[in-house]
Amino acid sequence: MNTAALLDYDEAIERFDPVLGLEVHVELGTATKMFCPCPTEFGAPPNTQVCPVCLALPGAMPTINRTAVEYAIRIGLALNCTIAPWCQFARKNYFYPDMPKNFQTSQYDDPIASNGYLDVQVDGETVRVEIERAHMEEDTGKSTHVGGATGRIHGAEFSLLDYNRAGVPLVEIVTKPIVGTKASAPQVARAYVTALRDLLKSLDVSDVRMDQGSLRCDANVSLTPAGNPVFGTRTETKNVNSLRSVERAIRYEITRQAAVLLDGGRITQETRHFDEASGTTSSGRSKETAEDYRYFPEPDLVPVAPDADWVEQIRAALPELPWLRRDRLQAEWGFTDLEMRDLVAADAVGLLAATVDAGAPAAAARSWWTSYLGQQANAQGIGLDELAITPAQLAAVIGKVTAGELTTKMAQRVVDGVLAGEGEPDEVIAARGLVVVNDDSALQKAVDEALAAQPAVADKIRSGKVQAAGAIVGAVMKATKGQADAARVRELVLATVGGPEAG
Repeated sequence: MNTAALLDYDEAIERFDPVLGLEVHVELGTATKMFCPCPTEFGAPPNTQVCPVCLALPGAMPTINRTAVEYAIRIGLALNCTIAPWCQFARKNYFYPDMPKNFQTSQYDDPIASNGYLDVQVDGETVRVEIERAHMEEDTGKSTHVGGATGRIHGAEFSLLDYNRAGVPLVEIVTKPIVGTKASAPQVARAYVTALRDLLKSLDVSDVRMDQGSLRCDANVSLTPAGNPVFGTRTETKNVNSLRSVERAIRYEITRQAAVLLDGGRITQETRHFDEASGTTSSGRSKETAEDYRYFPEPDLVPVAPDADWVEQIRAALPELPWLRRDRLQAEWGFTDLEMRDLVAADAVGLLAATVDAGAPAAAARSWWTSYLGQQANAQGIGLDELAITPAQLAAVIGKVTAGELTTKMAQRVVDGVLAGEGEPDEVIAARGLVVVNDDSALQKAVDEALAAQPAVADKIRSGKVQAAGAIVGAVMKATKGQADAARVRELVLATVGGPEAG
């Protein structure tokens, strides 16, 4: 664990102005890699999605993935960037075992998109984060260091390399220096990455799964004495893989750097690693400058010159911005701000909208996605959108509850069946024999038997303790295996006993 001295956060902010720079890498959701036809499916067995091009075998020649270029343009337009009429790839030269070519094909001084912005909300205030560039490149492979305590190369017994990810299309989105945020700097960073993730998902260019590495944030932090316009030396915390961790890593770096500076020390320009368990950062390696990478134009790829008409077609097809869509849907559904925040936190807005479009009432659909289905997703350790039930299937179940064909408990059993792969809701209902008992004669018999078994409860109901009827209703529901209409059972209980609410 990192045991570096820290300064109190409030004191650090009083003495220093933080300057942020965020670099977000987003893996594009294309079917094939950036420069070859290899598939990009996540989770495939190691080194099964490779070819001579992405393994950099001699004589293998790359070709540009047109869909990746389209996705990059889509991202640039959504971020209010200028799309370059001409740009080119370059070779970024450095050695690391997970990069088979010993260089990364990227864009250097000719990015496809530049000079944009994204507005985010922090504590009711709008903060404009300016975008310097969004450029295309390829991902590296994955190293797994085995035998050490930290999962990093230091102390490991050996390392394994998987080149499946090598060559997967990336867009790196780089902000301009974010200044003037003072104490809210960590929250601004989190709000920006959150808004960017939502935007990218709405554009359908990536699944933005931070837990799987398809969205990764490098957080640059430097401090300058309060009021001093000269930026300090920055550190870069690499591959932060959750929204909460973005905020925590930046807050930690502010307190660590402030302590170093006040003690008379100097900040080293370096990469750092964030430890999720301890909430601390630790030193990685000295940070290279652009000159260290020896960029030069990629000789094996032609320049990219997107046609202006094509760019405008992409612009015209951009979807409604996610925050504007949320505002519209909230008004249509009549939800409170808290209810909508819960939906956003559960990543359920799109699922709910699809369920409503399939005919379900918004309130009922919200309850299902945020409660029962949320519990099922948590139990399985997956996202709501990974559950084996579609919005249309859920809407069908909700419709049967509304029509009185299913009780809520029965509906949960139907949903369980769908999740277990037993078929469509109607098939599950038929197979499990889930039919509401509406026959008053059958219900009356069950009520009489329950009252006879609990005479003391019947006496309480007669004396005015109506809430005691719940015990009889529960007994009837158990006897009918949850297939009775609980409201009707209660009416029969009160009518039979002659309680205050009867008749």
